[in-house]
Amino acid sequence: MSATFFPPATPRLQRSQLAVPASNPAFFEKAARSGADVIFLDCEDAVAPDEKARARRNAIEALNDIDWGDKTLQVRINGLDTEYMYRDVVDIVENCPRLDMLLIPKVGVPADVYAVDMLVSQIEAAKKRSKRLGFDVLIETALGMANVEAIAQSSPRLEALSFGVGDYAASTRARSTIIGAGHPDYGMLGGGKADRARSFTPGDPWHYAQSRVLVACRAYGLRPVDGPFGDFSDPAGYSAAARRAAALGFEGKWAIHPSQIALANDAFSPTEGELANARRIVDAMESAQREGRGAVSLDGRLIDIASIKLAENLLRKADAIGPASA
Repeated sequence: MSATFFPPATPRLQRSQLAVPASNPAFFEKAARSGADVIFLDCEDAVAPDEKARARRNAIEALNDIDWGDKTLQVRINGLDTEYMYRDVVDIVENCPRLDMLLIPKVGVPADVYAVDMLVSQIEAAKKRSKRLGFDVLIETALGMANVEAIAQSSPRLEALSFGVGDYAASTRARSTIIGAGHPDYGMLGGGKADRARSFTPGDPWHYAQSRVLVACRAYGLRPVDGPFGDFSDPAGYSAAARRAAALGFEGKWAIHPSQIALANDAFSPTEGELANARRIVDAMESAQREGRGAVSLDGRLIDIASIKLAENLLRKADAIGPASA
């Protein structure tokens, strides 16, 4: 293993990340009572330009007046290329001690993160803010994806990278109309002669992008989070997308509707069967180590140090969830 090590970011449970438009205060109390691990009040894409100032004030009032329990709270600020970003950061960070993280959209280069970091650091010093803000950065453009590894190292405040599939598809000019869904033309035609029936196997057009975000996060100690699935009337499609991301190693997924929260929590929580198997692996390895062996067989399969690391990952996730949240 390399002697270079990047410590993991502040640990937070992030199975489900609920998007709440800051322009709609009627949604706030319901969001606070929901089962979402993380909530972000959105001042960016979900808010019309003439509602930006009001949405910002709504977010500040909600962060100060509502009991959010132990949820992680974020605000998605407007992009660096807008006239709204600096006021979002100044007003919200100065006035919201309950805030945990800023969600920074459409990051393209490390300097974008540095610009927000510099502003936040000055505010924290001036206001003597005791809680240090973390950053969740949205990778949702071709430029951001091209620089994802550098962005992942851009600030010690970074905790997570979220993959914003909708804007990413627009940026890459993908032929997609449903955010996060596949495309009927993306796949492989089976071999065979032209006069014989040939099967078509659909593919996942987002696999490459998700994998790049995942590897950048895991290399530099961050949490990878999958973005939205736009059709909230398709729970089966959402669950399939969430489970695909969980299988890759993502920590969680956005929910753009409350109905998607439980689906995300389920997809990114270890099952009882997985946990039982993980405990058996740990027990088997502990027995092997007591006997001076570095590997052991279990159910006809080799169990070694890599196996125990995989098992321990599942057990740590279960501990973070706890009995009340599982």
